[in-house]
Amino acid sequence: MSLTLNHQDKLTLRTAAYGAVTLLSAAGAAGGSPHRIATDGSIALASATGPVGHVLAEKSTAVKLKGSSVAAIADQVLPALTEAMSLLKKQDPAEADNFRGTVLVAVEAATRKDGVSPTVADMIRKITAALDAA
Repeated sequence: MSLTLNHQDKLTLRTAAYGAVTLLSAAGAAGGSPHRIATDGSIALASATGPVGHVLAEKSTAVKLKGSSVAAIADQVLPALTEAMSLLKKQDPAEADNFRGTVLVAVEAATRKDGVSPTVADMIRKITAALDAA
C-alpha cells in the first residue's frame, strides 16, 4: 500500500512528531537541557525511514506551535498525534506503526541522557496515549 498525503496531512504528521519533541523540551528533563532534548529528538526524527521518513525530512518550517505554556503546546500536539495515527491507519497500517515507532524513538532519544523526571514521564504517557487513541 502507498500513502497519498496532501499538504495538510503532511503538516499534521510533522506537527505531531516535532511537536512531541517540543513538548518534552518544554516539560524539561531531570537536570537536562531543553536544547539538548530538542536536538536529540529532532535527530531521531530526521533518521526516520519509509514514507513517514520522507514526510518528516521535508522542510518543517511550516510547523508553527503557538503558545507559551506546555498546556497550550499540548492542546495542539496531542490531537495532532491522534489525527496522524488515524489518517495513517486508514491508508497504510504499517506506516502508522512506523510513525508511532519513530515518535517513540525520538522520545527515548530526547530523554536518554539525563533520565526522566516525573514531569517528563507524565508527558511521555500523554504522548503515548495520544498515539494509541486512534
